[in-house]
Amino acid sequence: MSKLHENPFASNASLDTNPFDDPSTKPYGVSTSTLDTRAEDLARRERELAAREAEVNARAEQVRTHGKNNWPFSRTFFVIAIVYPLIFHSIPDEIPEAHRGTMTRLYQIWLALGVTLIINCVACLFVLIAGSADGGKDLGGSITYIVMIDILSFLLWYRPIYNGYMKEQALYYYTFFFFAGWHLLFSIYMIIGIPSTGSAGLIQTIQAYAQGHIVAGILGTIATVGWVLQGVGLAFYYRQTWAHHTDAGHTFDKAKGELTQHGAKAYFTRG
Repeated sequence: MSKLHENPFASNASLDTNPFDDPSTKPYGVSTSTLDTRAEDLARRERELAAREAEVNARAEQVRTHGKNNWPFSRTFFVIAIVYPLIFHSIPDEIPEAHRGTMTRLYQIWLALGVTLIINCVACLFVLIAGSADGGKDLGGSITYIVMIDILSFLLWYRPIYNGYMKEQALYYYTFFFFAGWHLLFSIYMIIGIPSTGSAGLIQTIQAYAQGHIVAGILGTIATVGWVLQGVGLAFYYRQTWAHHTDAGHTFDKAKGELTQHGAKAYFTRG
């Protein structure tokens, strides 16, 4: 009898539900608030994933553009440089393909300079052992050259020409021309081998052979050949670089303009 009193037109649907919702998108027995919570959680995770992806891409772009310090790797005179690379150095990654050969040769010349400085120092040690009156001065000077010339040559002419070929800025080229020119004169000075100057060059080598000090003479010969090879090599690529800078239209006025605009900051930045 109770069914006779029920309204046949009454709806069993809740007033809190949207009649136009697609019932297939709602799992059976799951409320709308639960779905909203899950949707918000999913959206949050997607935002976090996108943020992480953007961070990874930013780091990759940073390494690609500015590099990750990777040098010096073995040739160094400071412990901190061995365990903590100071700069990024990669000829294949930073130097245009047309100039990679030249830059590679200049790097090899700089490495040869380091080896020559060490051999020169050992030769001066044997000159001292041979009884030379100026042997102490020669050994002290040669040790000073290992530290000073190696570091200064890198900072004053190798790194500028590296940046010059990388950035094509006139200021770097003129810095290289100035200091590499002085280095060529220094190489001639070391080839001569004046006693008490820290050089085991020609004069010292000839004296060692004349006095029967064969080991000192041989080491002096190797050192002299080293000075000749790195000097002639640098002179060759000095001339080649000068021709390139002329063809590229770099001028001294342009270099002065870059110095005025960027100042010393231009040397330390990579942009």
